Amino acid sequence: MRFVIYGAGAVGGVVGGRLAEAGHDVILIARGAHLETIRRDGLRIDSPGGSVTVRCPAVSDPSEVDWVGDEVVMLAMKGQDTVPALRTLRAVAPPSVAVVCLQNGVVNEREALRFFDDVYGVTVMAPTGHLEPGVVQAWADPIAAILDIGRYPHGADDRARAVADAISGARMVSEARDDIMAWKHRKLIMNLGNSVQALFGHDPDAAPIATAARDEARTVFDAAGVDVVSGETDRERRGDLLQVGAIGGIEQRPGGSTWQSLARGQGSAETDYLNGEIALLGRLHGVPTPCNAQLQRWMARAVDTGAEVASHDPAEFLAELEVG
Repeated sequence: MRFVIYGAGAVGGVVGGRLAEAGHDVILIARGAHLETIRRDGLRIDSPGGSVTVRCPAVSDPSEVDWVGDEVVMLAMKGQDTVPALRTLRAVAPPSVAVVCLQNGVVNEREALRFFDDVYGVTVMAPTGHLEPGVVQAWADPIAAILDIGRYPHGADDRARAVADAISGARMVSEARDDIMAWKHRKLIMNLGNSVQALFGHDPDAAPIATAARDEARTVFDAAGVDVVSGETDRERRGDLLQVGAIGGIEQRPGGSTWQSLARGQGSAETDYLNGEIALLGRLHGVPTPCNAQLQRWMARAVDTGAEVASHDPAEFLAELEVG
């Protein structure tokens, strides 16, 4: 089984790097200085247990892959980049490849199914980071991630189990599940706090904002009839598997994926597919979602203006929310 990691940033870099370290055939698709550094020096994975450099082929575009047809393509870009990536992939990859959505949010799988027959979702529980070319951080060690997988829209077939086995042999853990989207909707509830962290940092005054966003999501999911695994079931799955520690003297991971997007000044963030998903479902089912809609607007403005992370005032946000 050959893995093509399409988007070798934080999550994709750690997952692809760990798979390569375990001896799997891996090709990384990256861009810019990150790609150049990987080609020259290899991909370095920093973790609380130390650093390792892995060397595997790295390309800038799917057209540079020598496709056979039995590849497992792991999409690891942010949700806003999924459709363009799928169009590029379709142009060169055989239709027999499997597409695995190693992504937050719940719409990537549906988009992938427009282009390919065999699509899988993954619930990504992976405290990772990527702020420097050629380097990714796996903040949990010795297990770097929990990556349960299932066929979309439901089911767990032999390929899902084979991918789960490969992941589980590469310093990560994975189980094949036939209800993967119920797990991904639970993860979405958690990811609604990503924009809160990016905008307000770890300010305790922002806690009510995250709570309100998640409460809206639960109400929307009930109205829409969306299956969601319980918080208790999710906590049982996580247990104490992910032991987060210090890297290079830094005691904790500075911020999650949305925080990193804003910190790197990427010019985009996945908020439209996280908080925006709740706003969309609310509009479709007649459920007010003012907090998620406002978070979506504030993050869009922060991205467009190049705002610094944690540079906003939660009191101002709450005042605007109250007025609205």
